[in-house]
Amino acid sequence: MASAWLLPGVLALLGLGAGGGAMAEIETAPRHEMLRFDELDGWAGDDHAAALAVFQTSCHRPPGPDWDGVCAVARRTEPAQARAFFEAFFRPVLTTAGPGGGTVFTAYYEPELAGSPRRTARFDVPLYAVPPELPEGGAWLTRAEIEAGALAGRNLEIAWVEDPVDLFFLQVQGSGRVRFPGGGGVRVGYGGKNGHEYRSVGLEMIRRGLVEEHRASAEVIRAFVRTNPDEGRALLRHNASYVFFREVEVDPALGPLGALNLSLVPHRSIAVDPGYHPLGAPVWIEKDGAAPIRRLAVAQDTGSAIRGAQRADIFWGTGAEAGLAAGRVRDGGRMVTLLPVRAAYALAPDTGL
Repeated sequence: MASAWLLPGVLALLGLGAGGGAMAEIETAPRHEMLRFDELDGWAGDDHAAALAVFQTSCHRPPGPDWDGVCAVARRTEPAQARAFFEAFFRPVLTTAGPGGGTVFTAYYEPELAGSPRRTARFDVPLYAVPPELPEGGAWLTRAEIEAGALAGRNLEIAWVEDPVDLFFLQVQGSGRVRFPGGGGVRVGYGGKNGHEYRSVGLEMIRRGLVEEHRASAEVIRAFVRTNPDEGRALLRHNASYVFFREVEVDPALGPLGALNLSLVPHRSIAVDPGYHPLGAPVWIEKDGAAPIRRLAVAQDTGSAIRGAQRADIFWGTGAEAGLAAGRVRDGGRMVTLLPVRAAYALAPDTGL
């Protein structure tokens, strides 16, 4: 898997779309429309220098030949010239799909768990590294079999955590931090999975009548599992998919690694479908809802739940507070990709701009 994340977005845990109900399949026949910068709502008011700083890091891995010259200029551009740089070397391109392709913004975060490098009475839930015999294709051991001890005693434990539901959330996000008592800890990223398809625990709770659809949330799942340990563990095992981790060395002050192997920046890094948006490209976000966002972000991540021309997952940050905020993001709006001038005109040639 290209990304450090398995299923970006708290929404992936629930399997629900922006309007409630199961996520609809998104049409993949794209249409491209070139826009003017003054057609981007809020463009003039953004912090373009902050966006430029993130884009400059992505230029270490240019998306393609059309980007080499743009990135060369970006590296020499001063913060005060950021807006002029984007307007001179890019054109906004709105990519949409057919019926069912409406915009959906969600958000994801980097979980932070309490844990221990050794098993203790408190910390007894293992966080496993990738077993050497894990097959590259096909289904392997299920979550239930692994949790029953199929990998015990093999020294595969990177760390031990306290709560099985916290581990489950970590596996959904695909990356996180484990803090050890007395200081120190370990940072982990997605290492591999057991080959079983992800099955939504949120939808299963709704199916069983345990929660009404409009009340389904990550916190409801967490509370149910903790209040009903046996039934809760069985509920989590409804999802046979199981994620293994790898230790990653990243500056503690920086965000986790995304698909470009670069640290993600809160509110400026997003996960996209690379079939529609080049990784490393600037993307203008017009997220509506209770907390609107008008901001230039950079496509630096992907995920198996992020599919479609108007689908984006916004990286919200690290820790419980970021997780709670990310869980509330489920909004419509519009996303517009900034492409180098030549690439933009090649994609949307029938324009009067």
